Amino acid sequence: MKHLDCVDRGVDLDAVRRAIEQWYVRAHRSLPWRNARDPYSIWISETMLQQTRVETVLPYYERFMREFPDVRSLAEAPRERVMSAWSGLGYYRRVRMLHEAARKVLDDWGGRVPGDLEDLRRLPGVGPYTAGAIASIAYGRRVPLVDGNVKRVLARVFAVELDLACARGSSRIWDLAERFVAPPGIDPGILNQGLMELGATVCLPRRPRCDDCPLRRHCVALSTGQTRDLPRVVPKRASLAVSQTALVVASERRIVLARRPPSGLFGGLWEPPSTEGDVVALAARCRISDSEIRAAGSVEHVLTHRNMHVSVVLAPLGRRRTFPSLAPEYDAVEVLEWTMVDRYAHSALTLKVLNLATGVLAGLR
Repeated sequence: MKHLDCVDRGVDLDAVRRAIEQWYVRAHRSLPWRNARDPYSIWISETMLQQTRVETVLPYYERFMREFPDVRSLAEAPRERVMSAWSGLGYYRRVRMLHEAARKVLDDWGGRVPGDLEDLRRLPGVGPYTAGAIASIAYGRRVPLVDGNVKRVLARVFAVELDLACARGSSRIWDLAERFVAPPGIDPGILNQGLMELGATVCLPRRPRCDDCPLRRHCVALSTGQTRDLPRVVPKRASLAVSQTALVVASERRIVLARRPPSGLFGGLWEPPSTEGDVVALAARCRISDSEIRAAGSVEHVLTHRNMHVSVVLAPLGRRRTFPSLAPEYDAVEVLEWTMVDRYAHSALTLKVLNLATGVLAGLR
């Protein structure tokens, strides 16, 4: 094992392990994916939890698992149905890769999620963290996992002063996490979940609850007054301001939606035709004259690196039942009943646009 100078600061790893395990068994939150060590449910939950809060994930997870209770049901489902079940959860590349990976698991392992770390890493969208979660929690393999919560706990307990975004800092944390679950006779799944749970509920980014922490006697950052300084935070890059216009072509009963191509922002999702350019030109491509367009208002939407301002304009659908192709921005265009919108995969931004449009349309009746 690689020599780790931060472990030599007097931290008793065995005592830390015992404290984590005892605290987790007593204090962990009751979450549906923790009811059984099923690799499929762990895989789904950890994929959903990437960059998404538990409170947001819970209803999506429960609906998704009802619709796709196992690998086969997910692998054999049409892409559109899978995307629709994910609608509103964001980061849609996750579900596209998840669907692809489920098909690979069905083809290569007969529908049984593999437990070997290298096999897991071969699945589309499964990185070191998700592979570590499945292997350790579901199969009891002594492998580490590192997410934002684990980074924060380990950086504080062992006073890791390196920038965790750099190669040296990341390597140090992964080495610590590996050493944490290495001894035989321990339960790596419990320990890994304990580290994540501690970071999510006690060792918080801005206001850590040190008085409630089971590791307060072992934490070097607490004893040296560095708790609020660790882990080292790299300034985030400024978000890009994006302005676009959404063209809602609709009647009381029907609406036009277009589907983005699989790659790129909002890939594979349905939305009212939108543009960052001239909305009149977009309307013309939809065979709508500028005299038919009226402003409805605007919505704001924040993504990880984008602040989006979307102006919403309305146009009457009339008797139109077909629309021309809007390639390359879109790969399909459909006129559908308003009641069918929820069956088409769409983003939270599209939901905001449609809510604004329906409010304005209702006021015109």
